[in-house]
Parts: sequence; structure tokens; C-alpha cells
Amino acid sequence: MATGWGSLLQDEQQLEELARQAVDRALAEGVLLRTSQAPSSSDVVSYAPFTLFPSRVPSALLEQAYAVQVDFNLLVDAVSQNAVFLERTLSSTIKRDSFTARLFDIHKQVLKEGIAQTVFLGLNRSDYMFQCTPDGSAALKQIEINTISASFGGLASRTPAVHRHVLSVLGKTKEAAKILSNNPSKGLAMGIAKAWELYGSANAQVLLIAQEKERNIFDQRAIENELLARNIHVIRRRFEDVSEKGSLDQDRRLFMDGQEIAVVYFRDGYMPSHYSLQNWEARLLLERSCAAKCPDIATQLAGTKKVQQELSRVGVLESLLPGQPEAVARLRATFAGLYSLDLGEEGDQAITKAIAAPSSFVLKPQREGGGNNLYGEEMVQSLERLKDSEERASYILMEKIEPEPFKNCLLRPGSPARVVQCISELGIFGVYVREGKTLVMNKHVGHLLRTKAIEHADGGVAAGVAVLDNPYPV
Repeated sequence: MATGWGSLLQDEQQLEELARQAVDRALAEGVLLRTSQAPSSSDVVSYAPFTLFPSRVPSALLEQAYAVQVDFNLLVDAVSQNAVFLERTLSSTIKRDSFTARLFDIHKQVLKEGIAQTVFLGLNRSDYMFQCTPDGSAALKQIEINTISASFGGLASRTPAVHRHVLSVLGKTKEAAKILSNNPSKGLAMGIAKAWELYGSANAQVLLIAQEKERNIFDQRAIENELLARNIHVIRRRFEDVSEKGSLDQDRRLFMDGQEIAVVYFRDGYMPSHYSLQNWEARLLLERSCAAKCPDIATQLAGTKKVQQELSRVGVLESLLPGQPEAVARLRATFAGLYSLDLGEEGDQAITKAIAAPSSFVLKPQREGGGNNLYGEEMVQSLERLKDSEERASYILMEKIEPEPFKNCLLRPGSPARVVQCISELGIFGVYVREGKTLVMNKHVGHLLRTKAIEHADGGVAAGVAVLDNPYPV
């Protein structure tokens, strides 16, 4: 996967001029973030960081990632419907991880009362890296699956034009034509629209649960605008607003400011810091309603690291997807090594292995949002501390994926264009809609490539580490 832009990356003067043109094009295309100084206002915005050139991705791996996405959609949906599996899998984690425990409490409460919603919507993003194999080829290995607030579908729809522009400026029109069209925001909106339609109330709206300080607003607006084009209205509210003005009628229909809600789309609620006591109560109110939630609480739990680790055990996929050996084989081919840290011999062995070879493993807590994983010496210190504690059950251990680094030029507001050694992470967006027990939609709807300098072990675009990119298929 060596870079194809080697000679272009050596001419500093040309890079600076290209970078200026690329940034102007990114601004013109709407590849935008609010600034960290004013995250609640669009008065001043800047471009979202991105690579100057698209990064090479083997076509076969791109095709494999797309093909397996419908299997991952099926799997997430199957896990979310299997209360026994979720309880068994998360039993040790919820003893020590208060956030997962709170989510699980809501899940149990809703099951006890009876699930009111009949339409279920999944907007997922499965993330991969390209493992460098001993023979020098690359293999697709899953990092995680995001079942809540899977972001950057909107901005990823706007970056192909930027890289086509850069290559066209260089007279590389043939290369520019190879950059794939990509419009995840349209596909994600299609899923929301289908759930809205099945809910069956022409005047009902979509409720987007937003954060007060939202730098990534334009990413979200792309989906809102696609829905508005279908005459489906979106209202943005915070958990606090739901707490103050949300209500359920006797049929558990959800109303917000007196307006009926068909679909609740969460772009908040995936980290402990997103919840106050009031916010937890708002989340429970939303879950008890018959509106289609994206995700419902069971689907959020299906995306936890502990579930991911459990899915890699022998026989588990077969029990969740009976009679689907081809899907099971496609899924399993993407799994990296995943290890439980529950108290007992299995967990002890995993800890011993990781302490002996720290560069080969990553320690992962049950968290979303990037920047949470532990590596190297920091991981060893944590494992030494956790060794004899039940708290270790709130983590999993994962084999570290080692992609082959390549050179690219990263562009960030306020920083000079710099050429660095990079690695990439590929995300594939998946959408499914289920009515009762019938799956009415299951598809992949686009991709997201993020690239970062190799000195950064962890973190995505929102965390300020990775930058937006496009795959250049080879």
C-alpha cells in the first residue's frame, strides 16, 4: 500500500500552492466544522481537517468491507433482539462499569414494561484497518462497530470533489476520475425516512437529540437537509429539552413541544459525560415511547466492546445467525484477536500475554467517541493495577492491528501543510429498518476514510487526531 504521490510530496512550493487551492475548494464544498472557540455558533467556521491527496486502498478490501456490511447489520439487529445474550454477555461488565449499567437498567425497565416501538432503525458504521500480513499483502480487520451517532456521513459526501479538484489541478484527470462517488448522508436519510414512513403519521417529525456545543453541525445538517427534501421535518433538541417539554400519551406516543415524534435520532448520549440525572430520565422517557429510536437502547448495548469480544468466541455467530454459514464466514474473516478480561483463568492468561508483549495489544474500555484506548507502557501499568480487581471486567483486550504506513500531507486550520507517515481507518455505513420481525431494508450506503499520523495511537476526527480522506482504489 505504498503511496502513489511520492514525487509530488517532495516539492514544498508546489505543496503549499496545492494546499491553498484544496482548502478553498473544501470551504466551497462545505467540508466545515465550527471552531473550538465558538462550538455553539456558525458565525465563524473553518474547514474540517483533511488529506491533500486521497490515500491508496486495495480495491479488494474496499469491496470486502462493503459486502460484509449487510452481514454486520443483520448481526447487530440479531444481538439487539436477544435479551438473554445481552444479559449474559454484559453481566460482568455492568458490575464494574456504571455507564453500561445505567444503559442496561433502562433496557431491563423497557423490557419489563413491554417494548412500545414496532419500527427499529439501525444507522451503523463498521470501522476497519488494513493489517499488514507476513507475505506483504493487507487484510481487512475490524476495529469496532458504531451503533450510536455514527458521524461524518455528511462531510464524507463532500470530500470526493476536493480530491478530484486537487488531482485535476495537477492535470491528473484519469486519476481524478478514479475517486469514488460517495453520499452516505443520502443513504442515512433514506433509512430515517423509511422508519418515519412505517411509523405511519404524516404530520409526525424526526427528533434529533443534539449536544449544546456541536462543532460537527454541518455533518448533521446534511442528513437533515436530505430529509427536508423529502418533506420530513427535523427538530433539534437536547436531552434537557426532552426532560422539560417531552411527554407520552396513553398510547406511549412521544410528543415534543406538542408535536408528535416518529423517529428519534441520537447524535448525543454515547458517553458518560453526556448524562446528568435529568438526562437519564429523558433517555428513559424516549425509550419508553413508540417512536423508532436510532438506536434503541438494546442496539446501543449491541455496539459495546464487550459484545464485540463475545461475538468472536467459537460458535457465537452461528447461534445468532442460524443457517447463514456464508455470512458467518464473511464476518469472522474480519475479526482481529479479542480477549475477555473477566476474573478467572482466561482473563489471567490474556493479561499475562499482554504484559509480556505490550506492543501487540490494545486495552479498550466500554466507551465511544475516540481517545479512550490504552497502549504500550500505559496499558501495562493499567493491567498491573487491574490484575486482581473486578474492575478489569469493564475492559477488553484486542490484538493491535499493524497497517503499513504511507506518506501523505495533512491539512489543518492554523497549521502548515506537513508531510508525515500515516495510517488509515476505513468505515462503512450500514442502514437497516425492521418492522416487527420483518427486515424491510438492509444495505450499505457509503464509506468514510480517516487518516492520521502514525505517532497518534488513538482518536478520530472529532478528537482532533485523524483527518478526512478518500480511498484511491488500487
